[in-house]
Amino acid sequence: MKKRAKRRQEEDETLCCCEYVNRHGERSHVAACCCDCEDLDDAFDRLLKKEPQKPESLSKVAEVVTDRIRVPWLWGGARKLDLSVVPPLILLPVLLHLAALHFLLGIVSLIALPGLVLWYYYFTHRKKGQTLFFLSLALFSLAYMYYLFLTEVFPRGDIGPVQVLGVTVGVILTLVALIHSKRGPGTVLPNQEAVHSTVTYYSPLADRDPAVNGGRHDVTMTVNNRSGSVEQSGIELKDSRNWCPVCRVVRPPRAGHCRICGVCVLRLDHHCVWINSCVGQANHRSFLLTLVCFLSTSLYGISLVLRSVCPTQHLLTALLYCPEVYNQYSSALCFTCAWYCSIVTGGLLHLLLVQVINVSYNVTEREARVALREKTARRALWGLVVDTGVYSRGFCGNWAEFMTMGDRVNSPSPLQTDLVALVGVVNKEEKL
Repeated sequence: MKKRAKRRQEEDETLCCCEYVNRHGERSHVAACCCDCEDLDDAFDRLLKKEPQKPESLSKVAEVVTDRIRVPWLWGGARKLDLSVVPPLILLPVLLHLAALHFLLGIVSLIALPGLVLWYYYFTHRKKGQTLFFLSLALFSLAYMYYLFLTEVFPRGDIGPVQVLGVTVGVILTLVALIHSKRGPGTVLPNQEAVHSTVTYYSPLADRDPAVNGGRHDVTMTVNNRSGSVEQSGIELKDSRNWCPVCRVVRPPRAGHCRICGVCVLRLDHHCVWINSCVGQANHRSFLLTLVCFLSTSLYGISLVLRSVCPTQHLLTALLYCPEVYNQYSSALCFTCAWYCSIVTGGLLHLLLVQVINVSYNVTEREARVALREKTARRALWGLVVDTGVYSRGFCGNWAEFMTMGDRVNSPSPLQTDLVALVGVVNKEEKL
């Protein structure tokens, strides 16, 4: 009887492809997205009555809307759709097709698109929040450019199947390298041999966001330093730069804490918005390979497009002068896409150049920023070269270390600190 009751309960809890569990823990359906909108009704009532809105009303409406936008899914019920994915799907085709109507509209559109992307980058970077906007824009740009290449450029007859195969292989290699770089940058793992016990607190700590993990915080207690002086151990680790108060681990050298991802990353280079992940010890090589594959495919595709729409012009001057390209809409669209790809390629070429120089000097982007801020680095070539002189082993040695560093990712962090010692030192200082 117990097995039958348990099986019946599991069948009742199974969600169909259009059902989901909302933010209140209640079972709902995608067809009921406009039902029981109390927060939205209250906001409209106040608007019609010309009453002032509550300070939290708009945020509640936004939470309701984002929670109810779901996509039917075959496994586990409907999936929540991130709204930051949608704007690139609309913005990119509209601006590119608008730019193909006239060269003046093309200038305005090709200036407005990077401007909007940069504005959104600084807006989200200031809030230190994750967003799928840039990853969605990158993937959709790659897919849309490839689609236009097959539907607009290839039918013109100036490009053969071999060239199409080359572009296709480049796109596939770029996606494979991107997927590999998304597997993770390599986070700092605690040393399990030093773990004494784990205590769960449901009250928010001073340096943690109470909304994270439902207000639950797992604090790992360790047995090291128990035989020594508690106050001395706490003072040393409190002043140490390697101690992360958020992740509560001792970071190995060159590791850093990412405030966007909320984790400590081994050999942290930077947080890349285009892959929506950090670039660290585990995925730095694949990130560099992604840049190389994308840039090679982009440069090859741009050359094929310009050769098709501007056959009488040299490739180096076709982007600046292509007569009568706006007489035909298809040619103008291909020319506009070539300009868009050139802008993206120029930005990524600069990124690749900086990455290659940093690897050659064995410097991460994070270390370069810190060294420049503290004025402890040597600069050259208009700031492209930042040499800290700390980890450099020579050109060949630096590249050999870079190519083999991904094999040493799963090593645990140094021994964790006894958190009781830290709490004791803080309380003692407060009493003094």
